[in-house]
Amino acid sequence: MKNFFFFSFVLLFLNCGSNQINEAGSNESVAINYANTITASDLKTHLFTFASDEFEGRLTGEPGQKKAANYLRDFYISQNINSPLSNTYFQPIPTENLRPHLKPSENVLAWIEGSSKPEEIIVITAHYDHLGMNNGEIYNGADDDGSGNVAILEIAQAFKKAKDEGNGPQRSILFLHVTGEENGLLGSKFYVENPVFDLNKTIANLNIDMIGRIDDEHLNNSDYIYIIGSNKLSSELHEVSEEANKNFTNIELDYTFNTDNDPNRYYYRSDHYNFAKNNIPVIFYFNGTHQDYHKPSDTPDKIEYDLLAKRTKLIFYTAWELANRENRIALD
Repeated sequence: MKNFFFFSFVLLFLNCGSNQINEAGSNESVAINYANTITASDLKTHLFTFASDEFEGRLTGEPGQKKAANYLRDFYISQNINSPLSNTYFQPIPTENLRPHLKPSENVLAWIEGSSKPEEIIVITAHYDHLGMNNGEIYNGADDDGSGNVAILEIAQAFKKAKDEGNGPQRSILFLHVTGEENGLLGSKFYVENPVFDLNKTIANLNIDMIGRIDDEHLNNSDYIYIIGSNKLSSELHEVSEEANKNFTNIELDYTFNTDNDPNRYYYRSDHYNFAKNNIPVIFYFNGTHQDYHKPSDTPDKIEYDLLAKRTKLIFYTAWELANRENRIALD
């Protein structure tokens, strides 16, 4: 009898372990299925419009920036992805919350409501403004930060497909395109001061600012992305990021600019920082600067679209895990 119960226990243990493995494997295959909807061709199609001359460099408050805002809104409408705001995708920002020389502008917001923990929010950000025009030349800003915006569109589309097929995220995801970054992180500052969702329920911010190019340090190894801030407030977020990369994308995660003594101070120079100041764990995804940074030559023909797609998938997988894990990540 004792042997019978012992072997029964062993079989039960092994079956439970097998079920856990199968469930994990199933979850991974589900995530891969939706990540594969993120394609280089779709990113390219979006970016050749978003960073075209028609948008006149997307200077905050100017007609080109308004066209860009409308492009983002129209995409979300076409995908039946709702806004968290009433009857609009725009969060208006008056001049007094920008700079005296800037005209009123707006953040663009869309969201997918979580299935079981909708009050908990993951925010994915990119700034959609750029430098406009100067001396008749258009600063298209394909990498800075057209690349981040088109990445968000593809991530949103992947999550919407998942939701439509009954595999939507447990937590809600806010897709936040912010204005005024080039003038001092103004759009993200306005959002955290006027949040649509409780900041105490905002569990993480994934900020995408320039992920379509290769910097001089990686000319012989283009399969990389700089990760900044992942361990500053939550070691658990850092672990999620590492695991997502290990399990799915195997990109070199370069932490060069994550050091406290980084002379570039990139941790303080993009929109994630306004979330970090409010004790929200952040990751800043960045490819580093290049010879076309803040020049009219930052054009969509120079983007590495296969690499952009792979980096976008890494962000999707990280968001997927954050949205679906049992417990929210903890602050250290």
